[in-house]
Amino acid sequence: MAEPQSKPASEHQADVIVVGAGPAGSTTAYHLARSGLDVLLLEKTAFPREKVCGDGLTPRAVKQLVAMGIDISEEAGWLRNKGLRIIAGGQRLQLDWPDLASYPDYGLVRKRDDFDEQLARQAEKAGARLYERCNVGDPVLDAAGRITGVEAKLGEDRRPAVFRAPVVVAADGNSTRLSLKMGLHRREDRPMGVAVRTYFTSPRHDDDYLESWLELWDRRGAEDRLLPGYGWIFGMGDGTSNVGLGILNSSSAFRELDWREVLKAWCASMPEEWGYTPENMTTPIRGAALPMAFNRKPHYTRGLLLVGDAGGLVNPFNGEGIAYAMESGAMAADVVVQAQSRQTALQRERALRHYPKVLADTYGGYYTLGRAFVKLIGNPKVMKLAAERGLSHPLLMRFTLKLLANLTDPTGGDAMDRVINGLSRVAPRA
Repeated sequence: MAEPQSKPASEHQADVIVVGAGPAGSTTAYHLARSGLDVLLLEKTAFPREKVCGDGLTPRAVKQLVAMGIDISEEAGWLRNKGLRIIAGGQRLQLDWPDLASYPDYGLVRKRDDFDEQLARQAEKAGARLYERCNVGDPVLDAAGRITGVEAKLGEDRRPAVFRAPVVVAADGNSTRLSLKMGLHRREDRPMGVAVRTYFTSPRHDDDYLESWLELWDRRGAEDRLLPGYGWIFGMGDGTSNVGLGILNSSSAFRELDWREVLKAWCASMPEEWGYTPENMTTPIRGAALPMAFNRKPHYTRGLLLVGDAGGLVNPFNGEGIAYAMESGAMAADVVVQAQSRQTALQRERALRHYPKVLADTYGGYYTLGRAFVKLIGNPKVMKLAAERGLSHPLLMRFTLKLLANLTDPTGGDAMDRVINGLSRVAPRA
């Protein structure tokens, strides 16, 4: 993007700086810009760019796309899915997404390189100033240690630049170098996952259900070991399937296994006609970390707000990150817009400090339940029992789908909604 000529080449000013143009950052920038604020959206790479992801979007994420005015029609290249097919214990159960007032009854599939660019361009259309190939380094701090901007390297020639704003949003993913440089480190007492995935040319590319396999086996030793995680198969509608797995660190096998090899072995066990064979693989196997359940805090400090993976917002129940990245971006934007309307610095600071409470009220109890769930399925016996017995109880599995995907109506829902919402309310805040 061309730099505004009215500003010095080394310095750029705005109301808000958003670092990272993934789903969290682009959503934040979109809502800020729509509210009339001047926003700088700084992305270290150039679009389109690759990200490791399952590419499957639940109804929670669809709701956020609709709120951003994204064209999610099939003509625009989106593949709809009706629900989730669960396979375990030699059984399969197909569950439609719940019919709710709060969320649509369908999910979507879209490749991340294309998906992220659509969100970033939508933020641009709303008025955000997007800088691609802008590698953010150190924060700029005032005498009190408050962030007032960032240093960066711009373009292929990596020319130095300084961007300044009274509020900065860290949307720079799991590695979140900006948060680290502000002294915010990952909490070791919160769950962490890893996802690995690849694409295969496959006749199953147009499957209209997301598919989740609850049994992943480590068959290296004398005794087979059930791993805490799940495999997925998502048809992309373009002749390929996204095939991957997500594993939790609650297993002793988390650090000792080569997850790419586990994925290869799992694919090799599938029917040959599905095409998940090495010669049909269209991309290398790639991996990424899944930071869960508020594993980096505080979510606001000294002018810096954390959104998405930077704040550890991945759902510990199912490894979903995009919906929570977008939701936290919208929440952060709302808080910042309200803060900017206040008359004094003290009032603005008080408004910004409300952001962690908004996140805690929204996800705190639910994520606490998720942390307990992660510990539970870290026990192979519990995991085996759940996988073998659960699918024979469709009503129980419908409840489980609502719980794992966090899909309930907050008011006026059915009995399942009331139970899940009640559990989330009474659980301590994460």
